[in-house]
Amino acid sequence: MRLQTSFRTAFRALLRNKLRSLLTALGIIIGVAAVIAMVGIGNGAKKQVEDQVASMGDNALMVFSGSSSRGGMSGGFGSAGTLTLEDAFAIKREIPGVQGVTPEVEGSARISSGNQNWFTRLNGVDADYFSIRMWSFTHGGPFEERDVKAYAKVAVIGKTTALEMFGSEEEALGKIVRVRNVPFTIIGVLAPKGASFFGRDQDDTLVVPYTSAMKRVLGVKTIPRITVSVERGKSVAMVVEQVSNLLSQRHRLPGDREPDFSIRTQEELANMATATSKTMTTLLGFVASISLIVGGIGIMNIMLVSVTERTREIGIRLAIGARGSDILVQFLIEAVTLSLLGGMIGIGLAFLAATLIMRFSPMPVYITAGPVLYSFAFSAAVGILFGFYPARKAASLDPIEALRYE
Repeated sequence: MRLQTSFRTAFRALLRNKLRSLLTALGIIIGVAAVIAMVGIGNGAKKQVEDQVASMGDNALMVFSGSSSRGGMSGGFGSAGTLTLEDAFAIKREIPGVQGVTPEVEGSARISSGNQNWFTRLNGVDADYFSIRMWSFTHGGPFEERDVKAYAKVAVIGKTTALEMFGSEEEALGKIVRVRNVPFTIIGVLAPKGASFFGRDQDDTLVVPYTSAMKRVLGVKTIPRITVSVERGKSVAMVVEQVSNLLSQRHRLPGDREPDFSIRTQEELANMATATSKTMTTLLGFVASISLIVGGIGIMNIMLVSVTERTREIGIRLAIGARGSDILVQFLIEAVTLSLLGGMIGIGLAFLAATLIMRFSPMPVYITAGPVLYSFAFSAAVGILFGFYPARKAASLDPIEALRYE
């Protein structure tokens, strides 16, 4: 009976001052919405990077040529030219559990067709490349192993390059493009993949057999990168160790010498790429949480004002038999109700903000259950923590003094 009375009195007090109640909860509303939205933006960026790494292929690892240093100038991985085609062949031939291997060479090139030209990325790869990358085609198809062996002048084109050169993907099929005066016939158009986690547009590319790229266009004999696909169920770590041992033997590296190559797995690449996103998500969540604390302080201030305004009311309740615990519970109910109401409205506002952000900007927002539950629970805790002092103050009023209060 006493608890029901406390609930009824608390809700009546809140409804009597609807605008003030809403303004009191505004800090919690903004705080909860900010926490969920900010963490959602951070998680969206992290998931986008993970998806981009996953687009590199299933169970893939990448072997990079070593770094170079000449005349005081240093180059990154792949610049030293320490990997050869024979290294790629040996990996495919001698390492168990390897599903596919493709050497990769690349360079920037201006391509032309008729009166159109475009500066794009030229990639020279093996026929296994498209299955390793799980890259499908919207039109046409990939070149085959016989094209690689024959130094064939065939190519597949990315969506961005196709649109820039021919206006549509359908028009690109069968067209001839010249790369440094070498004509290549387009036999396929790649399905779009978007930006890589390095920030490069993966669809802005022209892919040709690595033999054609090395001999006909780029004129190189070494390769900067080898991509290896590991069979499902096989240990990627074991394949990495076997590839490392094989290349060390082939390059005749003594045990105390640093390898002239490096191996990166998808997991390592994902961790490297998402490290900044994780830090950003944590920072955004922490900064947004401060607004929840500020909202709690606002609830405490308004509740203290409310206690002062309702001193005579509190005195009357105490005089007719209410206990101090009844007054304490009543004001705690008011504070927690304001916090929970603010939390629910804030959650709805966060989802609305996420929808608007994804609709009007390319920024991804990925809201999970964790931040929602955390924010709602934190808003309830704020109501209890910051509402306890005003409630305790109201409960400790002396009935006689309260009745005399003007």
